[in-house]
Amino acid sequence: MDSPGYIILSRLALQSRATQVLAHNLANADTPGFRALRPVFGEVIQRQELGGSPPGGRPVAFVQDRATWREMDLGAMQVTGNPLDVAITGEGFFAVETPRGERYTRGGRFSLGEGGRLVDMEGNAVLTAEGAPIAFSPNDTRIEIQGDGTVRSENGVLGRLRVVRFDNPQALRAEGDRVFDAAGADPVAVERPALRQGVLEGSNVRPIIEMTRLTAELREFQFAAQFAEKEGERLSTAVERILRRRS
Repeated sequence: MDSPGYIILSRLALQSRATQVLAHNLANADTPGFRALRPVFGEVIQRQELGGSPPGGRPVAFVQDRATWREMDLGAMQVTGNPLDVAITGEGFFAVETPRGERYTRGGRFSLGEGGRLVDMEGNAVLTAEGAPIAFSPNDTRIEIQGDGTVRSENGVLGRLRVVRFDNPQALRAEGDRVFDAAGADPVAVERPALRQGVLEGSNVRPIIEMTRLTAELREFQFAAQFAEKEGERLSTAVERILRRRS
């Protein structure tokens, strides 16, 4: 296979990757705190052994999958009235305790778990600023979560939610669709978090735009596949002509 065939195959592989990312976004359009993903593609120039220009005077460029970018825009806020639903209306992440260590999430759909602990949707304990889980007693019936993260009931203050930020949130490593690993980065405590009780932050995926992008990517994939098919026919025709001349 010559250069055009390899180039179009690299394009097909990345077009398939872009389609998968968009489909993943659409599947999580209703996931609280989910952040839309965007593939980042780059260009790789083929080096010439003799240092000269290839035929035609232009370098041979291939497409390469560089990374995946995470959009950090706020998701839509939905008023639920549930006292255990909490939304971060500014920067930051909630800290939760998992079997793998401390992790971070924007998904504020909390509930009461075993022992009256405040847990996220995956059953991970929500942590306080001191790094301890928050636990409610059966007598705590009127739960209030204030804008600065202070958790209290009619029996007094129970703790303050740990909300942290990162200098480079793109470096966070996703574990599932809601939880992130710091990946070696140091979390910085948000001194004045902006929280709202009874409100849930949804995904920042906009389904109509994602569907439009998905349709465009599918068409690009079809065009690339047609080009690959035509390129295969061109090579087959060229081989047949060479064999006829030799015979």
